[in-house]
Order: sequence, then C-alpha cells, then structure tokens
Amino acid sequence: MAELLLELFSEEIPARMQNRARADLARLLGDKLKAAGLEFGEIKTFATPRRLTAMIDGLPKRSPDVSEERKGPRVDAPEQAIAGFLKSAGLASVDQAEVREDKKGSYYVALIEKPGRPTADVVAEIVPDIVRNFPWPKSMRWGSGKLRWVRPLQSILCLLDGKVVDFDIDGLKSGKETRGHRFMAPKAFAVKSFKDYTEKLREAFVILDGEERAALISKQAHKLAAKQDLALIEDEALLAENAGLTEWPVVLMGEFDADFLSVPPEVLATAMKAHQKCFSLKKGDKLANRFILVANLKAEDGGKKITEGNERVIRARLADAKFFYDQDRKLSLEDRVVHLKEITFHEKLGSQYERVQRIFRLARALAPLVGADPDDAERAAILAKADLVTDMVGEFPELQGVMGRYYALDQKERLPVADAIAAHYKPQGPTDAVPRDPVAIAVALADKLDTLVGFWAIDEKPTGSKDPYALRRAALGVIRIILENEVRLPLLRQIRAQLPGDARQKDQVAQSLLDFFADRLKVYLRDQGARHDLVDAVFALGGDDLLMIVARVEALGRFLDSDDGANLLAGTKRAENILRIEEKKDGRKYDQAPDPALLELPEEKALAKAVDEVEQAAASAVANEDFEAAMSAMALLRAPVDAFFDSVTVNADDPKLRENRLRLLNRIRATTQTVADFSKISG
Repeated sequence: MAELLLELFSEEIPARMQNRARADLARLLGDKLKAAGLEFGEIKTFATPRRLTAMIDGLPKRSPDVSEERKGPRVDAPEQAIAGFLKSAGLASVDQAEVREDKKGSYYVALIEKPGRPTADVVAEIVPDIVRNFPWPKSMRWGSGKLRWVRPLQSILCLLDGKVVDFDIDGLKSGKETRGHRFMAPKAFAVKSFKDYTEKLREAFVILDGEERAALISKQAHKLAAKQDLALIEDEALLAENAGLTEWPVVLMGEFDADFLSVPPEVLATAMKAHQKCFSLKKGDKLANRFILVANLKAEDGGKKITEGNERVIRARLADAKFFYDQDRKLSLEDRVVHLKEITFHEKLGSQYERVQRIFRLARALAPLVGADPDDAERAAILAKADLVTDMVGEFPELQGVMGRYYALDQKERLPVADAIAAHYKPQGPTDAVPRDPVAIAVALADKLDTLVGFWAIDEKPTGSKDPYALRRAALGVIRIILENEVRLPLLRQIRAQLPGDARQKDQVAQSLLDFFADRLKVYLRDQGARHDLVDAVFALGGDDLLMIVARVEALGRFLDSDDGANLLAGTKRAENILRIEEKKDGRKYDQAPDPALLELPEEKALAKAVDEVEQAAASAVANEDFEAAMSAMALLRAPVDAFFDSVTVNADDPKLRENRLRLLNRIRATTQTVADFSKISG
C-alpha cells in the first residue's frame, strides 16, 4: 500500500477560506479516486496561510482490472441503434459483440475489459483537474496564464510512495520540494514522506496542523495573561482566525492608554479584533488596557518592535472609536429615528423607518401577552433601530443594539427600554441566549414577526438551502423566545392581524407561515431529542399555541413510550388501515355514530362505552391543558381495543353489522384525535 502526499503552495490563503478548502480537497480527491476504482484509507487535509496539503494512506499500486457486460439492442434493431451501442461500448463492429437469447429473442452483449492503471497515472490525471476546477469562493489569475487559484500558485509537491508523480499545470511542474516559513526558513527543501514532510516543516518553523496552532495560541495567551493577573476574553472565532493567519504563532502582549477605558468595552474589544485581530483582556469584570496579539515569527528582539507597531495602530483605531462615540452622543436616539427613512429595509417592504412604525405598534399589542409595560415596549421599539444611523454602528455593524443601549442610558431612558434595544436582536444563533425581560421579549417578538410576516406577504420565502434574509433563524428565534419564556401567543391569529389583503389571502399566507413554524419547531424539538412525527401528529389538529403544542408533544411522547401507548397506537393504526381500505372500496365515509342496537358482542359494547367515556374525559383534560390526564384517559382504551380486535370480525357477512363495526372503528380514530392524529405517528 502506498501513501499519497500533495501540497499546493501559494501566496496567502485567507483564513476564512481554509477550512472550506480542506473539506473540498478531501471530497474531490476521495470522489475521483473512488471513481477510478481505487480504495484507500484515511484522507487527512491541512491548511496554513501558504499551503493546502492532503495525505492519503492505504492506496494500492494500481487500480483493479474491471470486466463489464453491457447489454445492447436486439439483433434486428435499426442500424442507428446498433451503431450507437457499438460506439458507446468501444467496439469496431458487431462481430466483437456476443449474441444472446432470452424470451423476447436475440440481443447483443458487449464484454468490456478495462485493465487497471498505475495509481501514479490516475493521480497525475485527477490532481490537475482538481486544481483547475477547485471551488474557491473567490479566485484570481496572474501573469499570462489561464489557471485560477485563490492566490498565485507557486509550487506543487506530489509524492506517491516517496516518488514524484509527474504532471504539469499551466507550466507549473510537480516535484518533491516545499518551503518553510517565509522569513525564518525561506529556502526550498526536498521531502520523502508525510512524516518527513511534517518534521522538516517544523524544523523550518511551520506547524502544519491548524488545531495545534490554535491550541498553542490559546495556551500561550492564557499563560501570558496570568502573569499580569489578567484573564483572556475567550473568542473561538478569533482564535481560529489567528491560527489561519500564522504558520509559527508567537503570542505577545501590548498596552493602550487607560483613558480609552471611558469608551464602552464592546467598542474597544471590537475595534482591536476587527482591525488588528487582537484578543482583549480583563481584570475582574472590567476590561483591562492590555491586549494579546499573535505574531507570525519569533523576533530577535523578543517581539518588542512588533508590539510597539501594534500599539501605534491600536492607539489610532481606539482614538477613532472614541471620536465616534463622543460625536454620536451629541444627537439623541429619538432625533435619529427620522433618518431611518434613508435606509431601505426591502424595496417591497419600505424603509427602516416604515418598519419601525409597524414594530412599535406590534410591540405595544404584544406587551400584555408577555407581562410588559405597553409604554416601555412602544418606546423601546421606536428607538430600537435608531443606532443604525450612528457613526459607531456604521463603522462596526456588529455593535447594533449594543450601542443603542449605551446611547439610551446616556440619554436617561428607562433601564427596561435601554436593555430591550440591545436584546431585541436575540437570539442570533442556536447557542445565543433569548431575551428574558418582558419589554425585551415584546420588542424581539415584534421585530421577528414583522420580518417573517412581511417576507411571506411578498412571497419571498426560503428555498432549499437559500435563505438570504435569515428567515429560518428568525422563526427559530420566535420559537425559542416563546418556549423558553413560556409565552402564550396564538400565532395564527397574530399573523393574520399583521397581514394586508382580503380574508382568503390572509388565510393562505398565515397558514403557509404557520406550516413554516411547524417545520422549524420540528428541527428545534429534534435537536432536543423529540420525534418530529409527534409534532406532525399534534399540529394536524390545528392549534397554533406553540407552548401548548410542545407540552402536548412531550406528554404524547411519554405516553407512547409506555406499553399502553405503544399497544393503543398499534390498535389505532389497525383501525385506520381497515377504514381506509373499506372506505375507498365503498366510496363513502363511516363517520356516523354506531347504532347501539346493532352492537351484538360484549367486546363491541365494551369498546363503544369506552370510547364515549374516554373521549369525554380526554376532551375535558385537553380543555384544561392537562395533557398528562388526557393521555391517562387514552390509556383506558387499550384493553377494549385489544379485546375488540381479538374477538370481533369487522367485515361481517351481515351488511348492517359490517357498517356498524366500521363506524365503531371510526370512533376509535375520532377519540384518539382528541389528543393527536395517530395516523401521523410512525410505528
């Protein structure tokens, strides 16, 4: 078995593209090797700022011989069909094909022998194709060549079992050499294997594994912070980015003027991260006037000049941020609201100003449902988007909401109002916390519902993997806010109230959006360990109160995990299947009440009595939102349903008896639908 080592050495690969490139390289190599009939072991890929590397072990020396039989047309088929078959099979004439017989007559068969190929030949063919068609999000050409790569490609190392695989890509020949760190070990050197490659790279000040570089940065940063009695503000995205910017990371600490600490800490941290990729530090709960930077070399002066250079840049950036902060506070948020007319939210949904008019009315309407003060909810919603027209948010869009809160507090707005301005964007991801204060809940729900209803009204819905307006995230946000804060909100009625148009249009759009919420709820509950078919079973009954739907789903799940629930489900499905077959055959429904006079057998009478009692008890429990009691009532059906199917022949010879028993089966279906549509449940 052979080892394949491939390195594509280039100018700097952007850190944000490296992980995707690794995955694409592994996928493309794996697919093409499999297509060539080559089996292999593990594919490992690596990325640094200057190289994209793959190692594959367990490759055979050559691909296997392949024998294939290809069935062709009948011997009496038109000449054109026979000619096409011969061409596709690579045969010169019909004499090279076999004639075989079946029940329908004689037909041609081509026996195609494909001899195996040396693996090196396969690799020499597929690597140039991968390179020429690599799916970089952005690529470039350089010089007079036609090849496109993320940055100018400088060399290609390709070894199979230690030997160079020869090929040429746009004048760039493959070889066995690579280079180390740009400044500390720039000379080329040859390698023999992946082990040799990684060892020599390390000697040349290159750590190939990005995860190792990230771990090293984290360890050094925590150690350096601890020496100054400081704590590192963790940032996984920034850590990964620094690992992608360095081949030999060296962690250093810098300092900025303490006067800048009068600026909100989020501003300082964002400015240092955005402009210099630096980590912030804190002392206790407060931001410290120190920062961590990651250099890409070990300097002779211990990093003094590198640190000083970063300090100069950061000093200028923080001065800009302080200027923006001071200037923004000269104009109140309220006075900025009118300037939202200059920002288009969507060409069909108007400006941000028009959107704010909708949101504040909706927030006020939602306030009583979530226990918020309507005046505070309205005020927060009016001011919620005003920081979009501040200089600070113009420079750092990720601070929207955060800056609005600071400016609101500076202008003596009530604390619930200021907090709601910051929190109304939450949750922004599956791990982000939901707003907890009632005012923030009202504004957050209003913001997200306005977005969803607006885009549904103009028929701009997510399609496939495309969701340019993050509507899935908005819907999941509504779901999480409702469930985690136990908010009772009739969604269908709320959606209809926000929609323009006639009643029929409102109904169609509202139902479509409710279905979308159901799909998102399935995803959410599945992530929590629940079954999506139970969501279907409950949603099929109509409700739009997500809190009650989830409570019913949870109770149903526990019920179906019991013996009574599992057996009742089996009996209900049996009844459903019989009804479906017989109703289709007879062309009618059996949804009338059974005639008590035609109930002959004890098991029939017992079942009829049980479904009446259970339906009444379950309906009462559901009305009282006691879903555990509703499921307990359902459990009482198990024994009479089992006894009925054990002792009663549904399709009796007597037509009247048959019809009455089918009606009784329908009563089972109708009774179980008091709590859920059992036909939607798997199993």
